[in-house]
Amino acid sequence: MKDNDTSGILIVDKPGDMSSAGLVRRIKKLSGITKIGHTGTLDPMATGVMICTINRATRLSRFFLESPKKYTAVLKLGIETDTQDATGSVLTTRPVDRISEQTVREAVKLFEGEIEQVPPAYSALKHKGVPLYKYARNGVPVIKPPRKVLISYIKILDISASEIRFETKCSSGTYIRTLCADIGEKLGCGGHMKSLRRTACGGFDITDAMALKDIEACGSLADITTLVSMSDALSFMPAQVAGDQLTEKIKHGKPVTFTEITKNQTDTAGNGRRFVKITDARNQLLAVVCPDEAGDRYNYCCVFYNP
Repeated sequence: MKDNDTSGILIVDKPGDMSSAGLVRRIKKLSGITKIGHTGTLDPMATGVMICTINRATRLSRFFLESPKKYTAVLKLGIETDTQDATGSVLTTRPVDRISEQTVREAVKLFEGEIEQVPPAYSALKHKGVPLYKYARNGVPVIKPPRKVLISYIKILDISASEIRFETKCSSGTYIRTLCADIGEKLGCGGHMKSLRRTACGGFDITDAMALKDIEACGSLADITTLVSMSDALSFMPAQVAGDQLTEKIKHGKPVTFTEITKNQTDTAGNGRRFVKITDARNQLLAVVCPDEAGDRYNYCCVFYNP
């Protein structure tokens, strides 16, 4: 296989002070990469897991977008900023010396479960096709209506002076800096996110991630031994190994019936019976399919058959 035919998933440990788009541009310079995308942005100040899809694997991005994430963050109490993080301008300062550890723990507990969260004015979320941060920078912030997010848990790791370090698992679309600001407001002193690190996303952990400097040192996609195959990257999906007949159907785009897919149980990402990956005997991804709710067949989500 030629280097520029290689496709897969690259798990990157994004450094701080770099945008997600900037990270992608740096990686795209490697020989053998013709297409590259990612499955969810991180703020420039944040570090940690970013899932980068390479070449044909860019078509798999949709399957990772809704996956839950894990983070470790530091909440700085007593200081509110306009961006809800350490990069913003200070709006207010309030004392925190009378807030007990027990009060902190009780307040944090209130944010576990399904909650409503107002997206921050400084975010990449769009209004009329324009990112909110552009409105905010021009002095006309747009406030979006609150939306429901799921905070599976918040584990306090350390409470020191005016800082709270915690770990959380949350649904896609959750803003941790807004969570920090809301906790600070609940405590009556305000607060902002001092630091953020994504430790897990889409079934991958920070231990799976490769530092950007090590990726750039490779120079070529062929030199990266940690590239995850497209099939292995979809480990949360039920898998069907195709025989000759099913392979021929995929080759010609013919309908696949329910009776031809035996692995249609719930996937481990909680997607129910939505997606099934079909591979050949060598674990090469041939297609991803999902049930047609109106019939007795599967629809093709994407096809990778390559004779």
